[in-house]
Amino acid sequence: MTNDLMEKVVSLCKRRGFVFPGSEIHGGLSGIYDYGPLGVELRHNIKQYFWSKFIADRDDVYGMSAAILMPAKVWEASGHVGKMGLVDPVVECKICHERVRADQPEAISDHEATHKKEKVEWSEPKIFNLLVETKLGASEETANKAYLRGEITQGVHVNFKNILDSMHPKLPFGIGQIGKAFRNEITPRDFLFRQREFEQMEVQYYIKPDEEEGKKQFEYWKNFAMEWYLDLGFKKENLRFRQHADDERAHYAKDAWDIEYNTSFAGWKEAWGIHHRGDWDLKRHSEYSNTDLSYFDEETKQRFIPWDIECSGGVDRAVMFVLMEAYTEDTLGDEPRVYLKLAPHIAPIRAAVFPLLKNKPELVAKAREVYESLKLSANSYQLAYDDNGNIGKRYRRQDEIGTPHCITIDFTTLEDDTVTLRDRDTGEQERIQISELLSKIKA
Repeated sequence: MTNDLMEKVVSLCKRRGFVFPGSEIHGGLSGIYDYGPLGVELRHNIKQYFWSKFIADRDDVYGMSAAILMPAKVWEASGHVGKMGLVDPVVECKICHERVRADQPEAISDHEATHKKEKVEWSEPKIFNLLVETKLGASEETANKAYLRGEITQGVHVNFKNILDSMHPKLPFGIGQIGKAFRNEITPRDFLFRQREFEQMEVQYYIKPDEEEGKKQFEYWKNFAMEWYLDLGFKKENLRFRQHADDERAHYAKDAWDIEYNTSFAGWKEAWGIHHRGDWDLKRHSEYSNTDLSYFDEETKQRFIPWDIECSGGVDRAVMFVLMEAYTEDTLGDEPRVYLKLAPHIAPIRAAVFPLLKNKPELVAKAREVYESLKLSANSYQLAYDDNGNIGKRYRRQDEIGTPHCITIDFTTLEDDTVTLRDRDTGEQERIQISELLSKIKA
């Protein structure tokens, strides 16, 4: 696929109702996007698949949902405010005074290109904190400083004692959640890749402070995350592990690896992170809150601060990379087409039901009957009813949004209760009984 893949995906997303620029009719905000009817379903399916694999299907991980607003003290304890803060180096153009990140050569290059023949001079780099600050209170004088969370991680750590006291878990155990986070990115770019409002999904997995246990659990979660990501429909050659260099690791990390996706717009980019956070977070929150966040081991009669293995990724990046991976151009029946080769379990529409002709009441009635029956039985699967345009146009439309199967009700259906089931990827059709539809779709 050529370098214009990003442009094609962005165009498809808007045209077919996946993703829209946020508040577009009012000029919008850079780095802010809204999800349309199909995008919200794709995003929901990816989140549900994460929740199933990382939390619901396991006995050793508990789910929770922390608040978005958190007091300033949380971020002082975590190190996001202060010398180690969530900061970026910023340079300012001396011609137009626009600011860009000093560590993003592509942003600097793009900006210089806008001035064409003028030679851009830059200011010395300055540190810029990315946390989004707000104030809570009835008046300016009494308001307390708070932040929209810059990551969802800290919401787990500050609730560590609550989980211990309410659920009485035994080490090792994890706490997982999905939620919004906010960063005042200086140069948001590359569609959903770097936004100011985004969603994360992650597990913090607590273990005994032991080097061998740490290595074992770290390798386990690296491989577990890679398997999950591959199951979203990626080719193995388009994903890789990369270890952070010593000078690249965050202040809390004993070790850090990324799962990277090979993008068309900028090469290998981070999709998922696995970080060995050690006891950094619990120790800091314990110190700053004067609360004991230690764990008492009933077997050894020892009390200690557990280590934490973090497994974390962006929902929006997963959506974007899934769409880029799934975007396919081919020829079917001597005609060029575009389709999304989405894994069926995350496709926004699992199957679409068509009457062959919408001006034949008996076909429409039977198609509606099949559609309603499948809707009742399919449970969490989204289905579509489509009678807009001729059958060929309907097939192409469903291909483009990634619907794995199309079900056509024709005159033969009225005679023997069979329908035509069409496969998205191959275009092949088979005649099956209506009673077999659900098992075929689920399979």
